[in-house]
Amino acid sequence: QVQLVESGGGLVQPGGSLRLSCVASGSIFSIKTMGWYRQDPGKEREMVATITPSGRRSYADSVKGRFTISRDNAKNTVYLQMDSLKPEDTAVYYCNSHEPGTNWSDDYWGQGTQVTVSS
Repeated sequence: QVQLVESGGGLVQPGGSLRLSCVASGSIFSIKTMGWYRQDPGKEREMVATITPSGRRSYADSVKGRFTISRDNAKNTVYLQMDSLKPEDTAVYYCNSHEPGTNWSDDYWGQGTQVTVSS
């Protein structure tokens, strides 16, 4: 199975930047679609960004132009560069691993890292 460990969250002022990292172990990282999701208490978890094994990227409309997802297969790591942060970006951010061709219920999730955007 896959183990995912996120890091990089914290407190930042509006307009600031953070870079989240997710290190994967336990399976072949390069064949996985990786993603970042976020969730506030009482709200539905939403997709923020994904990147396929071939490098195709998708972003939520709310973060387009501000966030960038990337991956380093040699380090088994996926990143989320977050720029021009807004208070509404405040959430717990979760790393997701999905193997193309498998059921989404078989996905793996990290423990989450808190991002707080506040003055």
